[in-house]
This record gives sequence, structure tokens and C-alpha cells, in this order.
Amino acid sequence: VQLQASGGGLVQAGGSLRLSCAASGLTFSSYGMGWFRQAPGKEREFVVGIGYDGRTTRYTESVKGRFTISRDNAKNTVYLQMNSLKPEDTAAYYCAAKPYGATMTSSDYNFWGQGTQVTVSS
Repeated sequence: VQLQASGGGLVQAGGSLRLSCAASGLTFSSYGMGWFRQAPGKEREFVVGIGYDGRTTRYTESVKGRFTISRDNAKNTVYLQMNSLKPEDTAAYYCAAKPYGATMTSSDYNFWGQGTQVTVSS
């Protein structure tokens, strides 16, 4: 199983980025997908998740109204649209997969991608 995250970069506060996570080696349409992030010196935290069929989503409070998760099961890809970015969003962002629904607990996830760095300047 491979999860390939991409789309990170350097952006000014108020800007936008779109992260992608392409999955292979698993039946993507049967897996919930989550995005987590980890800033230097901090623990990894849940950001957003989407169920296997795209019908259910979960957002951490700090990103509600700014971030949107979506998935394309035909392309085995999950997306994270990040708008109105803030310096506190700076972190390495990781995608992860678990069967069926998405949860907020990192230990529930079976597979992880490498991180993609998001840096928001003030």
C-alpha cells in the first residue's frame, strides 16, 4: 500500500493550497481517509476525515469553514482544499487510511503517507 501526498508549499497568510493524496495497493473505495498534521515540537493532530463513500466528513474545530476534504474514488485520490490559511496551520500534513469510516484517532489508521510540508507566512 502506498499513499502519496503532494501539494504542500509556502504560502502567505490568507492564501490557499490544495493537497492531494493518491492511494495504491488497496481498495480505495472501502477506506476512510484522514488528514493529520504535525508542527515542530507538537504532537500529530487530526485535521479532517472522510468516509469511504464520501458521505461523512469530520473536521477539527480550528479548520471548519476554511478547509474542505473531498475524494474521487475513480482516481483513488483524496483532496484537502485549504483556504484562508493561517500561520498556525504550518505543519507537515499526512494522509492516512483505515477501513470504512474516518475517525479522529491516529492509531485507528492502518496506512500512512509521507508528509507534505505546508508553511504559512505572516
